[in-house]
Amino acid sequence: MNINTSSLDWDKTAGLLPVIIQDYKTLEVLMLGYMNAEALEKTQAEGKVTFFSRSKNRLWTKGETSNNFLYVKELFVDCDNDTILIKADAVGPTCHTGSRSCFKTEFNQNFIFELENIITDRYENPVEGSYINKMRSKGLNKIAQKVGEEGVETVIAALAESEEELIGEASDLVFHLLFLLKEKGLSIHDIAKNLEKRHR
Repeated sequence: MNINTSSLDWDKTAGLLPVIIQDYKTLEVLMLGYMNAEALEKTQAEGKVTFFSRSKNRLWTKGETSNNFLYVKELFVDCDNDTILIKADAVGPTCHTGSRSCFKTEFNQNFIFELENIITDRYENPVEGSYINKMRSKGLNKIAQKVGEEGVETVIAALAESEEELIGEASDLVFHLLFLLKEKGLSIHDIAKNLEKRHR
């Protein structure tokens, strides 16, 4: 989605709008910056996030010195037309401290998305001897069978084992389900969209 700069309420905040950067894969909030109209136009034209730096008093493309660019995937404007949300593909850490995010949030809240990324990476860059590589060589039937086995073990753990064992078995189930979805060319996003549709 391209944003028409003239539709935004630049007057409310003296020509600078806050911009929230969110990882488009994990949905983690990475940073907050500011844009003027020129920065937004440059961002949309080049596909890389450019802010207006208040400390430098100039346009500043994130990554211009570190090469840790933020590549734009989607742009959104809030209901008051005075705040921008950008979902971006972050190359390297976003924060100048070397952290992946400028906020001290725990990563585990989004780790299922990251796990899906790891599985995708194993498909695109096979590692000899890795579990995913071995399972893929056995075919779809074996991967699907493994989901069934882990489902049964999760039920048994829920009925007769400890909380720790249940967490372990449920984790195995989720992992293998993500693996099966990948094998079928699907993702957790497809499941989320379907669940959302059912909820309406």
